[in-house]
Amino acid sequence: MSDANTHPKKKPVTVRQLRERRRILRSIGAGFGVVGAAMLGFFPVVKNWMERLRPPGALDEDKFLAACIKCGQCVQVCPVWAIKLGDLDEGFGVGVPYIDARSQACDFSCDAVQCVLACPTGALSHDVDVKEQVHMGVARLSRPKACLARLGKGVKGTARGDDFPGLHRYMEVDRWTPIPIADHPYDLDLCDLCERECPIEGAITIERDNFDLNDLRGTPVVFDKCVGCGMCEMICPVDPPAIVIDIRKRWEDV
Repeated sequence: MSDANTHPKKKPVTVRQLRERRRILRSIGAGFGVVGAAMLGFFPVVKNWMERLRPPGALDEDKFLAACIKCGQCVQVCPVWAIKLGDLDEGFGVGVPYIDARSQACDFSCDAVQCVLACPTGALSHDVDVKEQVHMGVARLSRPKACLARLGKGVKGTARGDDFPGLHRYMEVDRWTPIPIADHPYDLDLCDLCERECPIEGAITIERDNFDLNDLRGTPVVFDKCVGCGMCEMICPVDPPAIVIDIRKRWEDV
């Protein structure tokens, strides 16, 4: 008996069956696409790929991401436009407010912490005590060998160059209106900008390294009044800055 008689012939695939198979494959592909897109949003958060300095009053990161509705109200009320919104590469952090202190520090001298008052969901909370409400991080002397104060060097001219767009509220110039840092030159024998421009009295001081009156060298020392606003990081004339903000860090962890 021939093979043709042993094995029955396969039925030809109909056009309808082909369309059905294609539909199933497209559905499977779409499912993988959705899962992949979700994972792309999930991984940057889990791995802390985009750790960000959050505005004053931000809840713990997971709660903050869950509570923030990305409305941008905090961005609108910030008097120095320090608050930005996350880009597409930040996963679930896209559209979530953050501060790049080196480019523009939080204007902690603004009245009533306006971003906290503007937040409609409590992601920036005002339901805790004042110290915790505004805490963003802790300043740290990250590059002591580059610090001008420790080197005994001063600052002549603008802190960050004539083209730097950052703003600061100089109390001796105008209590109510922030002005460009580039419009405020200095003539200092010893750099003390981190202490001089800090909006929190007693949060950071320059302590003399010795008792020799001819030796101006000193070291920036951070105290527990620091809220992590980033002013010291922004104003530091050294690039990269000699002092930075450790994001979300608490004083008791220092």
